[in-house]
Amino acid sequence: MKKLVFLTLSVCFMMYSCTSQKKQDLSPRVKIANGILEGIQDSTTGVLKFLGIPFAKPPVGDLRWKAPQPVDNWKGVREAKKFGPRPMQANVFGDMHFRSDSMSEDCLYLNVWTPAKKNTKGLPVLVYFYGGGFVAGSSDEPRYDGASLAKKGIVVVTANYRLDVFGFFADSQLSAEAPYKASGNYGLLDQNAALKWVHQNIAAFGGDPDKVTIGGESAGSISVSEQMASPLSKGLIAGAIGESGAAINPTMAPVPLVQAEKEGDAFAKQIGYPALKDLRALSAKKLLELYVQSKRFGFPACIDGYFLPKPLPAIYEAREQAQVPLLVGWNSAEMTGLAFMTGKPYTTQNFIRQVKAAFPQNYNDILKAYPHANAKEVERSATDLASDGFIVYSTWKWFDLQRNNSTQPVYRYWFDNPRPPLTNTNLTPGLAGGEMKKSGNEPPMPKAIGAAHSQEIEYCLGNLYLSPWYAWRKKDYAVSDTMEDYFANFIKTGNPNGKDLPEWPAAAPDVPNPSVMWIKTRSIAIQATNDNRFSVLGKIYDKQ
Repeated sequence: MKKLVFLTLSVCFMMYSCTSQKKQDLSPRVKIANGILEGIQDSTTGVLKFLGIPFAKPPVGDLRWKAPQPVDNWKGVREAKKFGPRPMQANVFGDMHFRSDSMSEDCLYLNVWTPAKKNTKGLPVLVYFYGGGFVAGSSDEPRYDGASLAKKGIVVVTANYRLDVFGFFADSQLSAEAPYKASGNYGLLDQNAALKWVHQNIAAFGGDPDKVTIGGESAGSISVSEQMASPLSKGLIAGAIGESGAAINPTMAPVPLVQAEKEGDAFAKQIGYPALKDLRALSAKKLLELYVQSKRFGFPACIDGYFLPKPLPAIYEAREQAQVPLLVGWNSAEMTGLAFMTGKPYTTQNFIRQVKAAFPQNYNDILKAYPHANAKEVERSATDLASDGFIVYSTWKWFDLQRNNSTQPVYRYWFDNPRPPLTNTNLTPGLAGGEMKKSGNEPPMPKAIGAAHSQEIEYCLGNLYLSPWYAWRKKDYAVSDTMEDYFANFIKTGNPNGKDLPEWPAAAPDVPNPSVMWIKTRSIAIQATNDNRFSVLGKIYDKQ
């Protein structure tokens, strides 16, 4: 009897061992320049995931506020099965949900999703940069997940980059020690390092280094406009996608290096650590605390003569940017009209009063460009004015510069599918997308007249299913299918059009009302009807 029990246990153990070994063998491995990685295979879709891959040395100690350095090689097999730490940041936006375990200054990691089978070659690649105003965000957020696009035959990469004081602090002492005699822009240089990593290693995941499209939303879109303009990155790009944002006035345009250094020097003095060696000696936690206490909202990117030699309009007008296809657009209500009206009712009189206060030298031109005969017109125009000043004008200007200074096609969209209500009744929508906790005293938000800032992300990347915070409807999934297909086609061919999709024409250069794809439940291409307002705004913003 004992022998029988022993034999049975031995057989079970061997079966368990074989099963465990079989499961272990299913973990995919790839060899890249720095060593061997072991990832995860989704047993349902077959998509392979490699998470938390270092693409640069940890920017800590003496490497704080230095351009990213090449990562060291490793011996043996390195597990790539969990997201790396997210960048140091304050809790700024309510709609950010992280899957990483921790936050750290050691944050330069990227993630790869690939449909590649053994010996697969030549797949198109998307490198996507997250948004968050350059003060928050991470590549592990569910809305940026790459599995859905990977199922469509695309290798997807999301990469971390340094933020706030860690990523954009400039200082005269830093400029003096740098070999290129400038400082700041470290977050943008991190993105460039990720692109170089992709160029060197993506073939191991089945991707084609000559078919790399970069994309991003908000700060990620601003980043795309800058990577296209940078002499360090433009040769690594085959296509570009921009969702709401460009580094052009009035939206986070780069400042002269001297100005960035002056701001940085003043910050260092303000927090009581004017000497660079003392700043570097601070712990990451203490430095973040001091930054938060200073009440700054990040630091500006700068024209450093290295990553960015000139302002973006000058680079694009000289045709010195990446000459690649561009898909770009914005949402129909990036900012609520209440922000422009400062809470006042949508009346003609109130609108005229607000316009005169905001544009004392140009109010007649503004009033002509933005209809305001009744409450409905005022609500739409106030929404447009708030959105234009926030992020739309800069995006339009980028679109206009590229279509008039490139031989490559430019495709423009207008996303107009308002997101459904939050499932958590204790939360309320924010002014520019996102969400925040109800205090119990705030007045109810008016019904949205369009899609707010950031609301298109889950749709275009196919990730509604990873955002259970919203009560998604059947029509939302239909809109997502359309938008994701457009994006996938563009990543593969440089053209969003494909079977069973409404025709999306490229925007012609040098025409006053270029075409735009109106993305909603039933998407349709239309000629622009109110682009004239951008020429009015250009007379104001282009001179500032």
